[in-house]
Amino acid sequence: MQIAINASMIHLERQVTAISELDDIDTLVAAYWPRVLRYVTFSIGDADLAQTITQDCFLKAYKGRASFRGDCAVSTWLISIANNLIRDQLRLKKFQFWRKAEATSLDVTEMASFLPSDESSPERRLLTQERTEQVKAAIDLLSVNQRKIFLLRFFEGLNIEEIAESTGMPVNTVKTHLYRGISAIRASLGEGQ
Repeated sequence: MQIAINASMIHLERQVTAISELDDIDTLVAAYWPRVLRYVTFSIGDADLAQTITQDCFLKAYKGRASFRGDCAVSTWLISIANNLIRDQLRLKKFQFWRKAEATSLDVTEMASFLPSDESSPERRLLTQERTEQVKAAIDLLSVNQRKIFLLRFFEGLNIEEIAESTGMPVNTVKTHLYRGISAIRASLGEGQ
């Protein structure tokens, strides 16, 4: 009984902290914008559309902050909102316009040359850029669910339970998609299991 009371108090404290965090939009954006934007950008491959979706995500979170139950971390809740917005984009077929505009937009793989490295030699930067392009091409070949779960796990650092919470999938389904995604990327890159 004491354990149940302590768990309830911890849940209530976490919920109060998250709600107060959600009340200040500037703090919320400063804390989570880069993470959500990075996830959305890699999920859809279009920096301009990712900016729009990320803005919509924070707007929805701020407007819906009263509905936040505190069952998960704020970052997990934001990723869940972003997933819904990405799914809405796919459902509404608005992606067709953005794919046509892709030729004029900033390519995510070009950003690889700006990544810090231990060595600043041109050869090292070129190798990093080529490897990034190979990984991006391999990610693009994954199914929608495999790509989403792979990005959440390795780009955003979410654990399996957080991914399941933010995507609404059962934990075992998440594990299956992650395993198949990793296997497909390794095969595409010519690496062994």
